Amino acid sequence: MQKVLKLSRALQRDADIPIVALVVSQHDKILAIESNMREKHCDPTAHAEILALRTASKKLNTTKLQNCMLFSTLEPCIMCAGAILNAQISTVVFGAFNEKFGAAGSRWDLLRDPLASHHPEVIGGILEEECSLLLKGFFLRLRLKSETTTGLFSNR
Repeated sequence: MQKVLKLSRALQRDADIPIVALVVSQHDKILAIESNMREKHCDPTAHAEILALRTASKKLNTTKLQNCMLFSTLEPCIMCAGAILNAQISTVVFGAFNEKFGAAGSRWDLLRDPLASHHPEVIGGILEEECSLLLKGFFLRLRLKSETTTGLFSNR
């Protein structure tokens, strides 16, 4: 989780939300490290978790990642939770909870839904404060930049 947070800090000046996801094999081999690329690729599905699952699947040449763990700085959304279930990831570890869009216990709990055919272990809140502060800082800078360009802080 420290590695994911460190990489997220390095991205905080980018246009995309600084979210990083990492997929690790059962032998602690890193299969994928990806960051959010929604803005860069003009792709609403280019979440860090989705990209990491794609990369890991290609590396292992399979759609099933049963013995793998996924780490992310932010609780997965519904789309990412669905992809995690389809990939059959064994464990999901995340930092900050996502009260608006989280699907691993905050808003929804898709990963633990009794009707789902797969139930990964979910560990949330790891380095929560650090991950949350990183994301809040990004959005604060974004708001300040937006207000500056719209003239809210112009000299009159």
